[in-house]
Amino acid sequence: MRIVLTTVLFAICSPALAALNVLACEPEWGALAKEIGGDRVTVYTATTALQDPHRIEARPSLIARARSADLMVCTGAELEIGWAPLLQTQSGNPKIQVAQPGYFEAASVVSLIEKPMRFDRSLGDVHPAGNPHIHLDPRNIERVASALSERMAMLDHAEAASYRERTKAFLQRWREATGRWEKQAASLKGTPIVVYHKNLTYFVNWIGMREVGALEPKPGLPPSTAHLSELLDQLKREPAKAVVRAAYNEPRAAEWLAERAKVPAVMLPFTVGGTDRAKDLFGLYDDTIERLLPVAK
Repeated sequence: MRIVLTTVLFAICSPALAALNVLACEPEWGALAKEIGGDRVTVYTATTALQDPHRIEARPSLIARARSADLMVCTGAELEIGWAPLLQTQSGNPKIQVAQPGYFEAASVVSLIEKPMRFDRSLGDVHPAGNPHIHLDPRNIERVASALSERMAMLDHAEAASYRERTKAFLQRWREATGRWEKQAASLKGTPIVVYHKNLTYFVNWIGMREVGALEPKPGLPPSTAHLSELLDQLKREPAKAVVRAAYNEPRAAEWLAERAKVPAVMLPFTVGGTDRAKDLFGLYDDTIERLLPVAK
C-alpha cells in the first residue's frame, strides 16, 4: 500500500514527461520548437551559434540523438547536406527520414531568394534551391512557426491543443515585436555594408539595407589577400558603413578590411546563443538591431 501511495504521489507531483524528443539542426529551430512545445518537448540542438552550419561532423553522439528523436527539424535547402543525411541513415530511425512526418524542413514553407540561374560548383557553395539562411526575416519565422506547430500537433495528438495555443500566443508576441523592430531599424534603410558570407541577406532585404561586397570571394571560400585588396579598392569608390560578420565567422578578415576602410567591424549573433543577449529568438533580433544601429549614424 505504501509503495502504491508513493507511486501515485510521485506521479501527481512530478512535472509531465516530455511527449516529443526534438532534434533541431540549428539553434533557431531549437528555440522555436521550445516556444511551441514548452515543457512538453525535449529539445536537443545539433549545432551552436559558434559553428558554421554548413560544416558539421556527424559525430556518434549526434547519431545517438537522432536515433531517439521523434522529430528532426532542419533548415533544408541543402544547408545541412554534408551531415544531416548521415544522421538520418546511420541512426536507423524510421521516424526522421525524408518524407516522413518526423522530418521537417523550415525552408519548405517559405519563399527562398537568390536562386541561382545556373548551378555550377565552380561558383562556390551555391545552393540550387536558393539562399537557405531564412531565419533572419521575422516573417519567415512566423510561417515556420505555424507549420511546425501543426507538425508537432500531428505527432503528438494528445497535446495538439496545447501546441496550437502556445503558437497563437507566440505569434501575437512575435507580430508585436516585429512592428517594434521595423520602427527601431528604420534608420538602417539604405545603409551599405560588407558581409562575410551570404547569410544575412534575408535580414538585409527585410530592413532595406544594401550589401555592397562580401569577404568571401565565392560563397564558402575563405577570404583571400587578393580579394580583400580588391574589395578595399572597391570601397574607395563605393563606401560602406560597416563590415559585418556572424559570431561563427573568423574575425581577422573583417577586422583587416574595417581598419583599412576606416569603418567599424560589427559582429552579429546570427542565431540564438551567438551573444549573451541572444538567449532566444526575441533576444536575437533585439541584439542584432542594436548592434547595427550605430552604423546608420
